[in-house]
Amino acid sequence: MRRRLFIASSLSAALAGCSAIGTRLNDTRFHDVLNSAEPFDHLVLGTRGLAKEYAEADVDRNFRVNGFETPMDSAYATLMNGSYRAYRLVIDGAVERPRRLSLAQLRGMRLQTNITRHDCVEGWSAIGKFRGVRLSDVLQIAQPRPQARYVVFHCMDRSPEGLPYYESLNMHQASHPQALLVLDLNDRPIDADHGAPLRLRVPTQLGYKSAKWIARIEVVASFATIFSGRGGYWEDQGYEWYAGI
Repeated sequence: MRRRLFIASSLSAALAGCSAIGTRLNDTRFHDVLNSAEPFDHLVLGTRGLAKEYAEADVDRNFRVNGFETPMDSAYATLMNGSYRAYRLVIDGAVERPRRLSLAQLRGMRLQTNITRHDCVEGWSAIGKFRGVRLSDVLQIAQPRPQARYVVFHCMDRSPEGLPYYESLNMHQASHPQALLVLDLNDRPIDADHGAPLRLRVPTQLGYKSAKWIARIEVVASFATIFSGRGGYWEDQGYEWYAGI
């Protein structure tokens, strides 16, 4: 099957155009399409295949900025002004060895690079060169317990209403070889507007799954009690959780 943005193409057919993502939250047709597509995507596309990788010449050097506003609180400003030297990635929850990893420690691990396409639910795409640590390698350090089923990403950005952004993957998705905790975008350390100091990159799923400004990774048996219990900020607003492409 040719790799394509199944959900986005379905949305296009259903809505006949692309509006701002905030406007779509009130469109019941939008959510009906998302929810009906989820079982089909998971069955037919799954998460075992690899996303297409592109050549250097295909990279969008001015990679589009999207999502919520870059964090502007004093805690983030302090991190940014200190070149993120004080940053620590917290890994806790259902793990044997909770960790607080610095960027230097992450950079000291085996780094991977992939040039893949970011597909946004709003209908646009961009190709970026992403370099970072495999999520699976970081989780292995913390040693998830047998009851671990999901990985929850708690982020530093907030919605216009002040709600914190978060996302989640199941353990199978988190073990995908192209799932990265990104340190560099297009051969430069990732900048604040693109999610510094650390962002997730999951090229087999829609862009809202690739959380930015990650502060903490929580390993859990269930996300039912986290915020509204649907596994992510946008999912709590009615978006599908799987979001596969």
